[in-house]
Amino acid sequence: MRVLVVVPTYNEAENVERIVRRIRAALPKAGVLVVDDGSPDGTAGLVDAMTEEIGDLHVLRRSAKSGLGSAYRAGFAWGLEHDYEAFIEMDADFSHDPDALPALVAPLDEDYEVVIGSRYVPGGSIPNWSWHRHLLSRGGNRYASAVLGLHVADSTAGFRAYSATLIERLDLDGVRAEGYGFQIEMTYRARQAGAAITEIPIKFVDRVAGESKMSSAIVVEALALVTWWGLGRLWAGTRRRVDGS
Repeated sequence: MRVLVVVPTYNEAENVERIVRRIRAALPKAGVLVVDDGSPDGTAGLVDAMTEEIGDLHVLRRSAKSGLGSAYRAGFAWGLEHDYEAFIEMDADFSHDPDALPALVAPLDEDYEVVIGSRYVPGGSIPNWSWHRHLLSRGGNRYASAVLGLHVADSTAGFRAYSATLIERLDLDGVRAEGYGFQIEMTYRARQAGAAITEIPIKFVDRVAGESKMSSAIVVEALALVTWWGLGRLWAGTRRRVDGS
């Protein structure tokens, strides 16, 4: 199985060389695609300088910062064009442990089409988070799962693997959310498409170096979108019951 690890970057010069090497050590046969949103700190150039040494390492340069969801959509589309059979999402800041990559990929060989690196299944953890961050994250995940019928513990997780067969079935151009909302929307669309989804436990840590890209606006967007999709799901169910009566 040809696996492509998609790593969105914006000003990750402090991390990008080390994360690429750690990915290659964990998955020696995987390709790596860095999707860089015009980082002024030279992130893309650092990756370019490694391509001959590392091999199957690529940079997709974008002119401006366009969002996490947009970066993954572009990365998946590039991967499909280049005949990769599976795609991994992960951050460049070491909040996702590269050593967990083999365990993340393995269920794809068992006919799962989505594998989520989950903080909220037995064995998963988030060291050093404050109680209110735990409350916000757990509450948001429970709300999304209940409203959208996701049946997963961590729909906002950004460390995950997809089979190309699922990505080909989804309308990537129709996926519009960013940040947490993108992860939830992809989980929701995968569930609607009949994908088999599983979760494996991971240890999530805050970034080691560089500046966080998370903002309150991204959280608000996610909650608003979940509510909107939930209302649409409720309306569709009502229409089916009325039409069937």
